[in-house]
Amino acid sequence: MFLRTIVCLVLLCGGMGAQAIPVLVYHRFDPSQAAPMTVRTSTFQSQILWLQEHHYRIVPLHAVIGELHNHSVGEKEVTITVDDGHRSVFTEMFPVIVKYHIPVTLFIYPSAISNASYALTWEQIKQMQASGLVEVQSHTYWHPNFRRERARLSPAEYDAFVTMQLVRSKDVLQKRLGIKIDALAWPCGIYDSSLEEAARHAGYDTAFAFAGGSAHAGCDLLAIPRIPISDSDTGSRFSLLLADSQAKTKKE
Repeated sequence: MFLRTIVCLVLLCGGMGAQAIPVLVYHRFDPSQAAPMTVRTSTFQSQILWLQEHHYRIVPLHAVIGELHNHSVGEKEVTITVDDGHRSVFTEMFPVIVKYHIPVTLFIYPSAISNASYALTWEQIKQMQASGLVEVQSHTYWHPNFRRERARLSPAEYDAFVTMQLVRSKDVLQKRLGIKIDALAWPCGIYDSSLEEAARHAGYDTAFAFAGGSAHAGCDLLAIPRIPISDSDTGSRFSLLLADSQAKTKKE
């Protein structure tokens, strides 16, 4: 079973010579309690160890983005992203990635930072940035449900709302953290052609969905697929999850 799985993980995908890269997405971490979007710290560590033991290179997201833009994707690569900016990213996840020297990208909605009780502070984000392991990108300004907003607003109001969410997040993160923001994770995984155009106009080069298999050369760069990870994804289940994502990508 494991031999077949590892073979699946390196199958060509999306065209002759093209490899696929699993872009993993997490949300929250907890030392002992799991939930639908919460992974226990010990589970996260076991997933990191599995990737290392199976000779995956855990690479920074910006490296993956460069490979996708250049249509030249490396073999046995994986990248890790974390959405929202929950405080457990600092208290639980950060010590693990420091221990194993793992790069991670955080997609943050800045309205919550240093405001909501559950959220990171700006000081915690800066401390993680200083490690050289943590990159920050945008998750809009306050994580709206764009379908709901489209239904309740006039077309002009909706367009203005979308622009505010995309531009304000970018501006706040750049000013607060002194970085360039050019990547976006779509809140709730919601996107369409008009949202993609708005993101492009706001200065985002890439954007990430919430599902859809592994990232691959030729995929929509404003809806790059990711793989949601849960607490139950360990051992053979984690292996099969990655293999299934590669198979799904190949069919596309």
